[in-house]
Amino acid sequence: MPRLPLLFLASAALCLVLGVGMGIAMGIAHDFHLAPVHAHLNLLGWTSLALIGLTYRAWPELAEQRLPALAQYALSAGAAFAFPLGIYLSIEHHAPGLAIGAAMVWMAGALLFLARLVLLMLRGAPAERRMAAMMPAE
Repeated sequence: MPRLPLLFLASAALCLVLGVGMGIAMGIAHDFHLAPVHAHLNLLGWTSLALIGLTYRAWPELAEQRLPALAQYALSAGAAFAFPLGIYLSIEHHAPGLAIGAAMVWMAGALLFLARLVLLMLRGAPAERRMAAMMPAE
């Protein structure tokens, strides 16, 4: 799935734009009570999704099994958007349910990512990568 890293990165960039826009709006209004929403859009959305996307780019073997790779994206990206919305609902309407549920989905995505990395590590790198790693630097 060669487009999966781009899917992660495009989702990350959307979170970045939303987070920066929210930060600018908060600064203009001098009202920072929703700073946790802004922070989680940037941390889970921009930073984490981008790092996961770059990891998929660096180790394309992670995307060879289509179903787990898409499940990883659905869990991670879905939670990256839902969790900040849940924090907003918790702050503004004292309704933490979405934040709690999205946090659990985020954890499921993180555990799936960890499991896939550990399995890749246990399988070992493909022969080409092992050979390239043994070549002297130019």
